[in-house]
This record gives sequence, C-alpha cells and structure tokens, in this order.
Amino acid sequence: MKFSQLLSQLGIDLADPAVHLEHGDPDLLGVAPLAEAQAHQLSFLENMQFFQQLAGTQAGALLLPADSKVLALIADRPIPHVVTQQPRLLFAQAISLLHPQSPVPQGVHPTAVIAEGVVIPASAYIAAHVVIGAGVQIGESVQIYPNCTIYEAVSIGDRTVIHANAVIHPHTQIGKDCVIHSGAVIGSEGFGFVPDSRGKWTKMPQIGRVILEDQVEVGCNSCIDRGAIGETRIGQGTKIDNQVQIAHGCKTGRDCLMAGQVGLSGGVTLGNNVILAGQVGVANHIHLSDGVVAAAKSGIHDDQPAKAQVMGYPAFSAKEFFKATAVFKRLPEMQKILRELQKQLLAKA
Repeated sequence: MKFSQLLSQLGIDLADPAVHLEHGDPDLLGVAPLAEAQAHQLSFLENMQFFQQLAGTQAGALLLPADSKVLALIADRPIPHVVTQQPRLLFAQAISLLHPQSPVPQGVHPTAVIAEGVVIPASAYIAAHVVIGAGVQIGESVQIYPNCTIYEAVSIGDRTVIHANAVIHPHTQIGKDCVIHSGAVIGSEGFGFVPDSRGKWTKMPQIGRVILEDQVEVGCNSCIDRGAIGETRIGQGTKIDNQVQIAHGCKTGRDCLMAGQVGLSGGVTLGNNVILAGQVGVANHIHLSDGVVAAAKSGIHDDQPAKAQVMGYPAFSAKEFFKATAVFKRLPEMQKILRELQKQLLAKA
C-alpha cells in the first residue's frame, strides 16, 4: 500500500507536522531492517546504536524518533518519514498491516481423536492427530495445530492458538487470546518429593492446576508446572520466551516479560511489569515487586522492592554492580600495588 495509506490505517493524521511526504508517497510491499531495506520497504530507527545505518539506508519510508541528531541527518536525505515517540511500536503495528496473517482455518481433521461429549465450535480448528480428552471446553475460533495433546478437564478460551506438539495437562485453564508455541508443556507435574528417615524420596502427588490469564504467550519448549495444591497462575498479558521453566505454585502479575532460559523456583511471586532477561534464576518463594528488572544471568536470592534494577550472581543493585565490576577489573593492578607496599613495610621492619 501507499505510505500515506499505511499511516492513515495506523491512525496518524497526514496533516500532522511530524509526517513528511514532501519527497513522495512510495508504494510499500513490506518491511526490513535499516541496513537491508530497499525502496519498496518500510524501516525504522529507535536504538541509537544503529544510527550510522541511517546515513546509508535505501528504505522507501522511515519511522524515526524525535532526536535532534536523527532529524539533522534525515534532513539531507529525500526519504519520506514520520517522527514518533515510539518508532518500534509503530513499526510492529505496521508489520501487521503489511504482512497480514493467513485466514484462520476452521474444521476438524479426520485423524483428530476427540473424547465423547466434547463440543467443538464451528469456528474452531482442530488439526491432524490432535488428541482431546474428556471434559475439555474449547472456545470460539480456537486453533489447535498437529500432534497436540489436550488432557481431560482443560478449558481453552476464545481465539487462543496452540501450536504443533504442545501438551496441555489436566485441569489447566487457558484464557482468551493466548498463544502456546510448539513443544510447550502447560500443567505438568511439579517437582515435589519428600525425604523419609532413610534418605529415600517419596513422591508428593501434584493435584494443583495451572491458570493462564488472557493474552498470555508461552514460547517453544517452555514448561509451566502445577503444584501439589493450589494454583500456578500467569497474569494477563505476560509474555514468556523459549525454554523457560516456571515451577509449581508460582504467580505472576500482569504484563511480565521473561526471556529465554529464565527459571522460577517453586512459590516465586512476581508483581506487575516485571522483566527478567535471559537465564535469570529466581530462588524459592522470592517475591519481586512491580517493575523489577533483572539483567541477564542474574541469580536472585532476596525479595526485591518495586522498580529495583538488579544484576549479578548473587544479584544486587545494577548501579552497585557496575561499580564493583570496575573494581574487579583492577584487582591484578591492586594486587601488584599491595605486594609492593608489603615489600616496603618488610624492608623497614
């Protein structure tokens, strides 16, 4: 579509001074990164790490931040553009318009195995070799792709998508507009064993359940376990990356973000908008308040107050961590100075 048509569909007033079409209104066929974009593609800049790519980009149109350095550079280039507070967000919305998803399929594949009494809405899609147990409830426009197994007494909300080879264990509740990616396992048994006097391990039955609230997304090969009792609950709008482990009894607030290989031990609770970068580990029964951000590979062993930013193992204030790292880099030099001082003191003794 024309760049102007795209902007209109994104709700942008073409008369806004932030819209610059004085160099034309290109036909756009798709999107691409700054360094790769061609004349028929839309691109964006938000992270100034990529500022140098702006000078050489061949993009047909751009979404740019209100940065004086950026605006000075683009003034010398005849590229139609829009200045916005959130270029990346606008770019994400543009992708949805320029690269629309395929029509949602409907119907039940003849190889699907569905327990007696389960009602499949006409708007739903059940692909090949799906197995659905007794008492499962499936909402409108649900999509379940090949080789998924849905155990008994599971409920799946409207418009939720479950991709190939995912497994949903008994009594799990999945809300509306959720996405479960391939290989994810939701509601599996928590890791619960009790030692006896001889050092033997007795398995504790895991009769709890997992609840995913609306708009939760779970990445490939991630696992969310049910507990012995009670709930493991993932709050509305939370996004979980690939290979994340969430143990029994964990509870998250709304709109949390967990990157790849995050691990939450049993009973961890997160407030709203908590962000855990890759390979963050959180110990048993720790509470992270609203807005906590943990940098990659952090190991968190203590409760954290609202909006804390932590890093390291064990994790502590990011500000203090950077100071400590600066000292750590100087340890060989400091050791050398200490040895010289020791020599001088011994010589005077």
